[in-house]
Amino acid sequence: MDITLRQIRSFLAIAHLGSFTRAASLLHISQPALTVQIRNLETALGVKLLDRTSRSVEVTRLGRELLPSLQRALRDLEAAMADVHEVGAGRRGTVRVAALPSFAASLLPRVILAYRHANPALAFVVRDAIAARIADMVGSEEVDIGITGGVISEPRLEVLHTGTDRLVVIFPAKHPIGRKRNIRIGDFVDQPLVLTNTGTSLREVVDAAFMNIGRIPTIACEVTYMISAVAMVRAGLGITILPQSAHEIRAEPSLRARPIDDPSFLRPVAVIKKKGRTLPPASAGFLEVLLAEMAPRKRT
Repeated sequence: MDITLRQIRSFLAIAHLGSFTRAASLLHISQPALTVQIRNLETALGVKLLDRTSRSVEVTRLGRELLPSLQRALRDLEAAMADVHEVGAGRRGTVRVAALPSFAASLLPRVILAYRHANPALAFVVRDAIAARIADMVGSEEVDIGITGGVISEPRLEVLHTGTDRLVVIFPAKHPIGRKRNIRIGDFVDQPLVLTNTGTSLREVVDAAFMNIGRIPTIACEVTYMISAVAMVRAGLGITILPQSAHEIRAEPSLRARPIDDPSFLRPVAVIKKKGRTLPPASAGFLEVLLAEMAPRKRT
C-alpha cells in the first residue's frame, strides 16, 4: 500500500468542503490533479471513498468510517515530518560526546550551555574517560565526537582538530617550589609526586618527560581522578602535575598552580570522529561551535 500525505489531504479537503472545485482551490492544484490523487488513494486502500456526479460529491459510508483514522494518520505523519525537519536542521536530537575528564569539567559545560541556548530542544550525552576509551567509543559509534589526548594513529578515526594542553605543577602555597622564577623538571625531579594512573594520556606525558632525562618519577601515590590528586596534595603527600585545562586546579584555595617551563610537558589534544561517517546534524553543528572555542588552543 502506497499512500501519500497529499492523497490524504486531498480526500479530507473534499470531505470537509463537499466540493472538488473548492478543495482544488484550497490545495492550490488543478481539479484533474485532485481527481488523480483521489483515484490513487482509492486504489491503494481498495475501497470507494467518494460518490461523484456532475453536480455533487458525497463521501461513501465506508469513507465516513475511515475519516477519523485518516485524520489521525495525517496528524501523526505531519508531526513525524516536522520532527524529521527539526532533526535535519540540527534543532532536535542528541549530541553524544566523549572527553578527557579535564575537558568534560571545564570546556564542555560552557560550550554545551551556549549551543543549547540556541537549540533548547537538544539533548546531550557526555562520557568522560581516558584517551584509549574515548577512541574505542568513537570507533564503535557509541559517541559522535571525541576530545582526547595523545597522538591519534588509528585508521578508523579522523582527526578534526589538534592542539596542546600545557601541564602545571600543583603544590601547597608555602612549598619552596613556589619561589622559583621558572619551574622546570629539575625542580621537582626528586620531589614525591601524586600522579594519575598508568595508561592515562596525562601520565604518558609525565613518564615520557622523565624518561627524556633518564629518570623515573618518585611516586608518593597513584590516583584515578584528578580531584583525588588535589586532595592528596592538600593532605601533604607531595605535589602533582595536572593539565592547565583541569577544573580541579582551582578547587582548593590553599594550593597553587604554576606552568612547567618545558616543552616536554605539553599534552597533545585532538578532536576526533569516526572516519567515513556523517555526523548527525545536531552533532555537526555542535562540532563547529566546539572547534571555534578550541581554536585559540592552537597557539598554546
